[in-house]
Parts: sequence; structure tokens; C-alpha cells
Amino acid sequence: MKTIGDLGDLRGKRVLVRSDLNVPLEQTERGATITDDGRIRASAPTIRMLSEMGARVIVCAHLGRPKGEPEPKYSLAPVARRLGELLGTPVVFAEDTVGEGARKAVDSLEDGGVVVLENLRFNAGETAKSEPDRAEFARTLASLADVFVSDGFGVVHRAQASVYDVARLLPHATGGLVEAEVNVLRRLTRDPERPYAVVLGGAKVSDKLGVIGNLLGTADRLIIGGGMVFTFLAAQGLEVGTSLLEREQIDTVKGYLERAEQEGVEIVLPVDVVAAEAFSADAEHDVVPVDAIPADRMGLDIGPESADLFARKLADCRTVFWNGPMGAFEMEPYAAGTKALAQALVDVTRHGGLTVVGGGDSAAAVRQLGFADSDFGHISTGGGASLEYLEGKELPGLTVLDGDGDGDGDGDGDGDARDGGAA
Repeated sequence: MKTIGDLGDLRGKRVLVRSDLNVPLEQTERGATITDDGRIRASAPTIRMLSEMGARVIVCAHLGRPKGEPEPKYSLAPVARRLGELLGTPVVFAEDTVGEGARKAVDSLEDGGVVVLENLRFNAGETAKSEPDRAEFARTLASLADVFVSDGFGVVHRAQASVYDVARLLPHATGGLVEAEVNVLRRLTRDPERPYAVVLGGAKVSDKLGVIGNLLGTADRLIIGGGMVFTFLAAQGLEVGTSLLEREQIDTVKGYLERAEQEGVEIVLPVDVVAAEAFSADAEHDVVPVDAIPADRMGLDIGPESADLFARKLADCRTVFWNGPMGAFEMEPYAAGTKALAQALVDVTRHGGLTVVGGGDSAAAVRQLGFADSDFGHISTGGGASLEYLEGKELPGLTVLDGDGDGDGDGDGDGDARDGGAA
């Protein structure tokens, strides 16, 4: 894949950057407030570099899940303001994505200027299942620019207009964030330094089955927590009460447990859990052994003995990948397990090991619980993309960057997206 350095002199050129600015917002009387700006901070270095190279930088991204039409609560306006603060320079905000507002904003850019377009998903073509509809929107978006830089790792597993189709229309390269993410994931999949442990949590085991299957041939240890663990416990014949359980996956999990034993992969499960009467911070709760979960209670966190066990299993590791919290960390009574797990990764980092936090809820958890990004080797901006990469899947937003990069996908260098596109 080409990088920005392969694009030559970008001074005066219009560079469309696909960033991942899908940050959590809290709606208040004063408007939307960003509660975690991690993805904006991760995106800023590439935008800053392009600006310093004299490019005219056009940033596009999505936020939330609007249904193909404008929804004010999902506006990127607060994101544009925060980006300007991080860059230390004014950032123009276009009030539409490809309409008159966007074109005026782009036309007014000077060398080094930055504009953020309104939410891509305010346009049905961005996520259209119909390839012609998606391609039409991509042509319109690409007509704003001369060059495309893919820097939104959190969306590279989606074949969407701004991720996939635009890259086929413009000369393209990977941004610094995508390049860094791919380099880290390659270290996890190509001869990782051992012992290599993978920690998986979160709600559903079905979301992680492909990853577990692929990692049984790579990792030395799989440490399982979160809501998904109860399907593993049920597969061992244990009572899990009212805990989250995917009964239809029990046989699959049994197969993985058998395969792990055959291949010498250690699977580490909790030995105790915090069991509550209801999914509530105010519910009555106690720590119980995993073989004594009351029939009328649900497990909402790993217990203290499990946290100690997991820390011991990580202590000698040289490589650790973590995706998914150990419990319902958003509620204080059930945050201790996730916090202890994060601290165990910090200790691995301090002893020179590579620790990777796999984005999504894991990244949100470590920040909410008071850890700094620098406490870990790498915090991914893409939970789903990271998992699919580790699962061995091809990611459309990456494979398209391996193309000829001339702008039209045919290798002749006469990309035509800048000749007007679809109106």
C-alpha cells in the first residue's frame, strides 16, 4: 500500500481524507458534548501533516447511525470545533457533505487549510447496498478532491462509498493512523513475540467466534471474560443463572474447548463472578464461585480471584491483545474486573511487552477508568476492524488500497473523478 510520502508534492492539491471521527456524544441543554475525543486525537496527526505539506485538506467522516438523511444530533459540527482546538488552527465546517455548502467551503480553502464535511451518513449513497447508488455518491464526493487518503481504520472493514469506492476513483494512499494500525496487527498475526495472550470480553460470544477459531492456531493463551464467558461456563455444564447466555453457541464453544486442548492452547476462564439480582448499579450483588451462581442472579463482572488469576496469566507475556470489557464497567459496582485487567496490561507494557487494546468498548473503558493512552503499547481506533483482521478476513478498505492508485482502477493513470462526477 502506498503511503502519503509516495504521493509526491501535495502543495495546493485538494486531499480528501477519510477519517474515523465517530466519537461518543452527550446531549445537553447547551448542545452536544464529546465525552471521549480519542478518535479525533488519533486522526489529528495525519491531518496536521497534510496541512503542513501545503495540501488543501478535506476531512470526511461519519458519526452515529443516521438513516441516510440529516439528523441534527449526529452533526459533526462539535467534532470540527474540537479538531480545530487540537490542530491549533481554524477548521472550516461545511454544513453539507457534497452540496453547495461543501463546494463553497472547498473552493475557499487556501494551501494548508482544513475543512470538515458534514456527516457522510446524512447521504443514503454512503452505505447503500446498491453498488450503482453507492458509486454515484462516491463520484460526487471524489469530484471535490484531487487525491484520497484513507485514515479511518475503524471503517476499513466496510465496503462503503467513502472507504472503498472513492479509492477506486482517485490516486490514493494510506494515512499515518491506518499504517500504524496495520503494522501493529501484523505483529499480532505474523510471528508474535511469545508468550502471546489474547483477552476477549464483551457481551456476545457469537461476535468473537471467528476470532477465537483463528487464534487457536496463533495464541498461547485465550483469557475469556465479560458476558460471553457464561456460554463457556454453560458449555462446561455449569449453572449460569440469568446471566447472558447464547444457548445456540454452546456446542460450538464445546468444540473450541476440545480443539484448544488438542492444540495446546490454554483457555483461562473466571473462577468467581459478581452476581447481581438485576442489571442495575443499585441491585443486590455478591461475589460467588462460578460453580455456585444462584439461579435467580446474573453475572455482571469477574470476581477478585479471577482478576488475580488473569493478572498472573499475563505477567510473563510478551504480547497481549485485548478486546472487550470484563463486565458492565459503566456501572461502578461492576468495573473492578475491567480495571484490574487494564492494570495487568499496563504492567506488561512497563516490562517491555507489546500490549494492544482493541478499540470499541475496551478503549472507552480504559479511558473512563482513568488510564492514559500511553499506558499501553497501542490503543486501536477500530474494534470491529481489528477483530476481522485477526479473524483472517479481507478488509475491503485495505484491499482497495493495494490497487494501482491512478484514480480509476484500470492502471492507465487517467482517473476521471475530478471531471465533475455525478451532481
